[in-house]
Amino acid sequence: MAKKTIITAAVTGAWPKKENNPNVPITPSEIADDVYACWKAGAAIAHLHMRDSDGNGTMSTEKFQETTALIKDRYPDCDIIINLTTSGDIHADDDLRLAHIEKLKPEMASYDCGSMNWLHSGLFINSPAFLERCGNLFQKLHVKPEIEAFDPGMIANAAYYLKKGVLKAPLHFQFCMGCANGITGSVKTLLFMKETMEQLCPGSTWSCFGVGHSSMEILYAALALGGHIRVGMEDNVMYAKGTLADSNAQFVKRAVRVIEEYGNETATPDEARQILSLA
Repeated sequence: MAKKTIITAAVTGAWPKKENNPNVPITPSEIADDVYACWKAGAAIAHLHMRDSDGNGTMSTEKFQETTALIKDRYPDCDIIINLTTSGDIHADDDLRLAHIEKLKPEMASYDCGSMNWLHSGLFINSPAFLERCGNLFQKLHVKPEIEAFDPGMIANAAYYLKKGVLKAPLHFQFCMGCANGITGSVKTLLFMKETMEQLCPGSTWSCFGVGHSSMEILYAALALGGHIRVGMEDNVMYAKGTLADSNAQFVKRAVRVIEEYGNETATPDEARQILSLA
């Protein structure tokens, strides 16, 4: 599987709205259709956030249930791996952040391994108590944590929880590069994150994305360094400078081209399951 690269499509996120890009999927129906289009284009994983009636991020269990049911019922041939966020609303309490995981038992879910300031405007709290509860619940339900690391300290946190038994090897990281209040997005900082992970959590797999202007640099660097990649409107609503993205599938198709030009192959969902020890 050394030449197989996993593409994760992060189709919605919690912040971009129709006024930022009219092609951002907001409703469960729009999200379900976008997930299918991304799968057809080559994505193996769909990372899902939900929106309320005003387009704001929500942790509504009903929205998650409706969207995942639509994907399954509307597109029965779609075998994409569903990865549900646990951090779609910074105002949600710990119970609400995990209620949909307990009910839906997705193959993967996000595990944000530390607290931080968020977009210079609020606090993104992931307390030790929440991280222990989250890790133990994931193990009980056989949900694979996607360990989102916004800085190297979060990798160190993951190593601590691995040693404590809250997390179980092999770990899978998502390096979040170029987010406001997190580590900057560059080849140099990505290499540092990768080397930190290899030192503290050997044997782990990793993926990454770059926000805004760092997106292409991080995409190319991930391939060169042997990682997997994430694309989509959660991270960028612009396809290129001055050009709004037509769809999430447009990002996926470009990622497929880059992967193949590099000499790798795009991983299917079942191949991704093997790589990530889901199978």
